[in-house]
Parts: sequence; structure tokens; C-alpha cells
Amino acid sequence: MKKLFFLIILSFQVALAWGVRLKDIAQVSGVRTNQLVGYGLVVGLSGTGDKSNPEFTIQSMANMLENLGIRIDKNKLKVKNVAAVMVTVNMPVSAKPGSKLDVTVSSIGDASSLLGGVLLQTPLRGIDGKVYAIAQGSLVVGGFSAGGQAAGVAKNISTVARIPGGAIVERSIPFNFAVQDEVKLELSTMDFSTTNQIVNKINQAFASKIAYAPDISTVKIKVPLKYKHNLVPFLAALENLEIRPDSPAKVLVDEKTGTVVLGEHVTISPVAIAHGNLQIVVQEQPQVSQPNPLSQGQTAVVPRTNVAVREEKKKLVMLKGATVQELVKGLNALGATPRDLISILRALKAAGALHAELQVI
Repeated sequence: MKKLFFLIILSFQVALAWGVRLKDIAQVSGVRTNQLVGYGLVVGLSGTGDKSNPEFTIQSMANMLENLGIRIDKNKLKVKNVAAVMVTVNMPVSAKPGSKLDVTVSSIGDASSLLGGVLLQTPLRGIDGKVYAIAQGSLVVGGFSAGGQAAGVAKNISTVARIPGGAIVERSIPFNFAVQDEVKLELSTMDFSTTNQIVNKINQAFASKIAYAPDISTVKIKVPLKYKHNLVPFLAALENLEIRPDSPAKVLVDEKTGTVVLGEHVTISPVAIAHGNLQIVVQEQPQVSQPNPLSQGQTAVVPRTNVAVREEKKKLVMLKGATVQELVKGLNALGATPRDLISILRALKAAGALHAELQVI
């Protein structure tokens, strides 16, 4: 336990000593991905398609065949080699017509496996309802499933598949990035000190007051004249600036796994703590009461309960932590387990001695 706590602390201090790149805690507004979705059919399955002949799969098959000039009674269609699927793609804002994107295909019926299937041409639409890409191709499945009436075997998930480069962009997203006069950074941190540090760092790097912060998580930067219509080198220099993020004192507790993480600035006021475990064991040992052979009594089960109480005797330990190391050293002196630490930290917070936000996740 002691080794684990000190490992977390030391790794955190090393990270602060070297700092992080601006690109790791911020992103440029507008440079994002857009989600596309479509409905399609996977054919060529070896009897692992939609077995219960769902209406949407049969109707889709009938519509597809009719578009190809083939009329057929949909009531006679069998779709065990066909699966209805949803197709999803993440399209970067910089994607241009002809670019290829990776595709994720997921079964929406009762198909047992998409192994060996081929996705038929599927339009992919954005939130505005317009078609931005077309997907088609052979599926790559990272698992398999097989079985009979009494047993089966499966590895990973066989009803979700990928098509690397399976979507071709047909329409680009309207976004003229290079003509911007001002770049906006969206920060992943919510801290005034960090935001102010970023503003000062940018202004120092470019020897001009081009950056300002309208709020706690946004930094706006006026594009210098020499970088007008040429933002790539400007942003390349910007995103590699070294920042040392600050954050408020916080203690994270995951009660499901017994994990406790202490931030660097966590401190406690001088306080005395005694923590001992109370263990109560109730054990049932029923016994059989057997009457004498010549008596008219009946055999009966007589309950017997043994109760044992054990309480550990712990002495008061004085804790005062100016640093995380001192706090952890004091907690370890109590011989506390991770579960005990959760209770101790909650008690410290209730007593007003823990100067940090206690967050349970």
C-alpha cells in the first residue's frame, strides 16, 4: 500500500516538473469530428443473419431488389443470410471528397454473427440530413461465435464489425479554416490560474498581447499579420508551448474498487485520529436433540448461536500534513487499508480538517 501511494505522488510531481504541451489540455475550436450514420444491409452471411425474419430486414431487401428492377413477393423472402445494420462514421472537418474513412457496422436484428459479410452501398448522413459519405465493403470481425442446441462458444463480439477505409467522402463540411482572424482554444481544465498562465505564455512567446481569456475555459488569440491565411505553422508553434496546469486540492474516492487518489495540494489541519476495526461474528451451529429409545419424544433440531466480538485497540495518532507525502505517511502509520482510508478521509472532511474537495466516483 505504501509503495502504491508514493508511486502516484512521485509520477505526479515529475509531470509538473516538466509541464505538458498546450495541445494536451486544449483544442482549437472548429477542428473536430462530425458523426455520420446510416442504415444498411450486410449480405453473404453463412446462415447467421436475422433468423426471425424481422419486418425491417424483409422490407429493406424487397426495396433493394425493386430498385434493381427485380419484383418479388416479400412474404416469400428468407433473410437468414442477410442482417440489417447501423453504420457509423466519424468524419473530420478537414475531410475532402474522395477521402476514405473507417466504418463501424453494428447489427440491429437478431443476427448471431457478421463474419464473412459484405456491406451493400449505404449512404451516411449528418445531423442536417445531408449525405456526406457512402460506405460499402467486406467486414472485418474481431470475434466469432458457433454452437448447437446444447452448447456454444464465442470470442469477443461478432455482431459488430469494421471496414477500414470503407467510406468515401462525397461532400465536404463547409468550414474555411485558414481565413480566420482569431483562433479560439477550448481548454479541458477549469482553473483560472491555468488559463491565465496560458495567456501569459502565448503573449511571451509571440512578444505581443495577442491572447486574452473571456472566461475560465476559453482563450482567444488574434492571428499575427505574418500568419494570415497560413495558420498551420502558427498553430504548430502554439500547441507545443509548455504549460504547468494548476488545479484545486481534490481527493477522489472510488468506493467500488477501494481506490483513493490524493492531489498534490491536499493538506489537513493538525488532528488526532484513532481508527480500529470492529469485527462481530455470528455463527449458527444447530444441534440435533435425540430422545431416549423408550421415551415417546421426537427428534428435534435445537438452535445454537455463537457470537464473538473483536475490536482492535488502536492508539491516537497525530496527523498534520503540509504535503501529500506527510499526509500519506501519517495515514500509513495507522495501518489503514484502502477501505479504512475512505472512512478516515470522510471523517476528516466532516470535522473540517481536510482542506480539499472530497469527490466520490
